[in-house]
Amino acid sequence: MPAGRPLLFQTEEELHSKIREYLDSVIVKEDQPTITGLAYYLGFESRQSFYDYEAKEQFSYTIKRARLLIEANYEQALFSKNPTGPIFALKNFGWRDKQEIDQKHSGGISVNWAEPNVQHPDDKGGPGELQGLQGGLPDNS
Repeated sequence: MPAGRPLLFQTEEELHSKIREYLDSVIVKEDQPTITGLAYYLGFESRQSFYDYEAKEQFSYTIKRARLLIEANYEQALFSKNPTGPIFALKNFGWRDKQEIDQKHSGGISVNWAEPNVQHPDDKGGPGELQGLQGGLPDNS
């Protein structure tokens, strides 16, 4: 005898039919489908139990498709006048609203620094001497 609770659904078709029933009822009421609403409608005691069904191979595809449809509804709601609720809901689907900047640099950085060939005005003669700074501008006449 298998351990644990008996399955709520014996076949994928049975689960699919019940999901379709939920979605049809939501559409008639002009509501948005939700994961919690679907889990409740299907008879699960928690969202986690609903997610656990996704781990069962025979129900995985159907649960993933239902979740994807609900996610798509939230995504569509982003175009409404107040997308705050859908943004929050999509974060629970793994979406993020932050920018990520990769600051890793694979190459080296080369800095070339050349000292100017300039001498202080107090220095005497020689190349690079700054002429005429103590007494104003040089006389070019």
